[in-house]
Amino acid sequence: MVKMIRKYNLRSNRQRKNIRKIPKGIIHIQASFTNIFITVTDTRGQVVSCCSAGTCGFKGKRKGTPFAAQSTVEKAIQTLDMQQAVVIIKGPGRGRNAALRTIRRIGIHLIQIYDATPLPHNGCRPPKKRRV
Repeated sequence: MVKMIRKYNLRSNRQRKNIRKIPKGIIHIQASFTNIFITVTDTRGQVVSCCSAGTCGFKGKRKGTPFAAQSTVEKAIQTLDMQQAVVIIKGPGRGRNAALRTIRRIGIHLIQIYDATPLPHNGCRPPKKRRV
């Protein structure tokens, strides 16, 4: 249900930008300690746009910062015309809150926010007991 809207510049006949019109979508945020990945899908789960802090030009330790998360979300959503979204957040990274604030500031109405961070039930097996 993705419709392409072509915007033309009035002074010239050249095409300016393709804007995808999606009324509802799902925004997946995976925030690790060293990087952040943003994937935007439609309601059926087909990927419409994706971006990471590394593709936005951040290197090294700066990829895990809240500012990197903010600019990554802006780049992933800039070519979309989305009104409502479900957000699925995964991971313990520092850019989680900054990504959510940026989505709200862009003007997308958040329907639901899921936290899908994997948690161990009993953890790893401990090492065997020391014999002296």
